[in-house]
Amino acid sequence: MIQVFKPFMGEQEVRAVRDVILSGWIGLGPKTAGFEEEFAAYIGTKYAVAVNSATAALDLALKLLGVRHGDEVIVPTMTFVSTAHVVAYNLATPIFVDIDPETMNMDLDDVKRKITARTKAIMAVHYGGRPVDMRSLRKIAGTIPIIEDAAHACGSTYNGKRLGSLGDIGCFSFHAVKNLATGDGGALTINNKAFMERAKRLRWLGIDKGTWDRTELEKSYWWEYHVDEIGLKCHMNDITAAIALVQLKKLNKMNARRKQIADHYTRALKGHSLITTPPSIPKGCRSSWHIYCIRAKRRDELSIYLQQKEIATGVHYKPVHTYKCYGNRPVLPKAESVFEEILSLPMYPGLSKDDVDRVTGAILSFYDGRM
Repeated sequence: MIQVFKPFMGEQEVRAVRDVILSGWIGLGPKTAGFEEEFAAYIGTKYAVAVNSATAALDLALKLLGVRHGDEVIVPTMTFVSTAHVVAYNLATPIFVDIDPETMNMDLDDVKRKITARTKAIMAVHYGGRPVDMRSLRKIAGTIPIIEDAAHACGSTYNGKRLGSLGDIGCFSFHAVKNLATGDGGALTINNKAFMERAKRLRWLGIDKGTWDRTELEKSYWWEYHVDEIGLKCHMNDITAAIALVQLKKLNKMNARRKQIADHYTRALKGHSLITTPPSIPKGCRSSWHIYCIRAKRRDELSIYLQQKEIATGVHYKPVHTYKCYGNRPVLPKAESVFEEILSLPMYPGLSKDDVDRVTGAILSFYDGRM
């Protein structure tokens, strides 16, 4: 079976985890601090705060911005449910916007229409790793803070700058199938020192010093700490961080392989009357190609056919506004129409040329009747 996603790990990650376990310090400690420093440098921000998921990162981002009951946060509907759920966690209202059916990113005209006096933040989801037009979004947003949901976009760039450094706060995922995979994990990228310091407190129950920080204090009462607000328990640990440090060193190479696979898919499938391949990436930008999503007529039949050929596919995503938990839903016609056709093809660095040929050959055989 060719999987949709698969982590790309080896002996380096195994050794890194072994070293941490043998060190006796496996919680929030020096490896996490080291990863935060290296990840911030990679993204191009002053600080990074490592947490246990992108969901936690998004939730903390809203808390840092003071989002609360009565506020509105603009969210694209074509995203994983976390993007909207964190708004609800903070008792605010997600305002769903439609998508550009070609790029799958948020429709900036719809964003502009839906900004109100209650808009407290805009969530910019870089779908599949393709950059949102951040310059245009910033003009529309004005002084409204922008949170970059870069869960798909680790390593993507916009006009030469890495995604996660262009908004007020960047949020990343290191889930098992992401470009930089650790099993689970996430991070916020920030330039605001006060935000960084508060995020570190909030991820550790509001406690003002982590256990590792307290080991370095050269004074009595080293064990003492203060809790001035109620926080969460969502920090990263050193086992996860050890994997992340290895993956970060391999990330550019892994993303380059993803681009090769994407180019191969496009060459094989572009121009078929029943298939729409992703548009090219704008000049000066780079996608991490976390997802390669086509639009396919008879999508469900094609998916079943590929499954029978031992090729797994996915659908990313069912528009969030259509889920029952969000009650009276708006009409977002572009996303609702596109959803009927989208199909994610296998995409991970370990795919061979033969694997990609097998996928494209099976797709073409479905439509053209070749066996």
